[in-house]
Amino acid sequence: MIFETEAERVREFVRDGNYHAAYNIALSAMNACRRDGDQSGVDACIALIREIVDSLADEFGGEQAD
Repeated sequence: MIFETEAERVREFVRDGNYHAAYNIALSAMNACRRDGDQSGVDACIALIREIVDSLADEFGGEQAD
């Protein structure tokens, strides 16, 4: 599945600390799904974006990030 390949690519960027690239790829994938009317793809991309945000919060967030 193409999404799983892209999701793994996004997770690699997160592991490397390149959140900007990870977010851009996930957001672009979500927009492509929206254009194609693929709601399940949109939902999967949103879940991936949440993973990115959670990783950011874990790494950089203070007490308020919890």
